[in-house]
Order: sequence, then C-alpha cells, then structure tokens
Amino acid sequence: ITPWKRVLWSDESVFQVFFGRNGHRVLRTKEEKDHPDCYQQQVQKPGSVMVWGCVSALGKGNLHFCDGTINAEKYIEILEHNMLPSRRHLFQGRPCIFQQDNAKPHSAHITKSWLRRKRIWVLDWPA
Repeated sequence: ITPWKRVLWSDESVFQVFFGRNGHRVLRTKEEKDHPDCYQQQVQKPGSVMVWGCVSALGKGNLHFCDGTINAEKYIEILEHNMLPSRRHLFQGRPCIFQQDNAKPHSAHITKSWLRRKRIWVLDWPA
C-alpha cells in the first residue's frame, strides 16, 4: 500500500449540462398509449463540459474546467497551472509519481518531453 501513497492520480471527464426548454418525446404504438416506458425526456440545447482533476492519498488537488477539446498544448497548460501546484501542495517536495492514462494528448511527444524536462516520474499505464 505504501508505494501507492506516492501516486498523484489524474483524469478528465465530460459532464453533460442540460439547459433550455425541456419536453417529452413519445415513442409508442397504439397499444402502448400512456405507458410510462414510452416517454423519453428531450432537451433542446444539451451542452457538455470537460473537467480535469487530480487526487492522492494525501488529499485532493486542483479541478480545472476545460474549454473546448484538449490537445497536447492545452494539456501541458493544464499540467503547468494545475498539476504542478497540486503536486507541490500535496507532496511538499517529497518524490511522487504522476498517473495519467494513454489519451493522445498525454502520450504526445511534446507532452512526454515536457514531463521529462520537469523531472516528473510517470506511472506506466497499459493501453
């Protein structure tokens, strides 16, 4: 268990945001009239937001709301402004290992190069 306490876990997730005029859509046959399973909620203007965050056994790190899609350049900015401060706060100079999955922005050459320059150890993560 002790080695896992040194890991700073991170990931992104997309959340659906529903706003606007809500209505109901009915998909049924004549025999199914007024059956509740045939009604489906419909939202006219669904939206979404991507959120990046990190956590360790020592506590939670920053949460970042992302604008648009994430490429390697944007991901590096997220790491610079959110992961590094979280790492300093949580581990206070003690060594740690950064965990990320193999999403394209994470595995891009410029991201790997940035992580090496910053001397950040990255946990190997299977595809």
